[in-house]
Amino acid sequence: MDGTASTATTAVDPRSFSSFAAFYPFYLAEHSNRTCRRLHFVGSSLSLACLALLLVTGSAWWLLVGLLCGYGFAWVGHFGYEKNKPASFKRPLYSFMGDWTMYKDIWLGKIPL
Repeated sequence: MDGTASTATTAVDPRSFSSFAAFYPFYLAEHSNRTCRRLHFVGSSLSLACLALLLVTGSAWWLLVGLLCGYGFAWVGHFGYEKNKPASFKRPLYSFMGDWTMYKDIWLGKIPL
C-alpha cells in the first residue's frame, strides 16, 4: 500500500466475488494509492458529520450533502489518483461495506493513511 496506482487488479470483475471476505482484498488493492485512501477517509468523515447534523437538525439537506461528500471525495481519489473505476459501479453493497471496513481499519492503524 504505497503511493502508486493499482493496475494489476483492473482485469478483475468485482461481480465475480461471492462473499465480502473474498471481495475485501480486491477492494484494498483498488485503494493502493495513499492519496486515494486519504480522500476516502476525508469523505467518510464528512459524511459522518453530515449524518450527525441530519439527526440534530432533522433537515434532509444533510443527507444529500453527506452523499456528495462521501462519493465526491472517493471518485476524485479513484479517477484522479488511483486511475481506476470505483467498484461501487458494479458491486455497490460490497463497496459500501468496504468503505466502512477500510475506514475502521485506518482508525485501528491496520491500514496506513
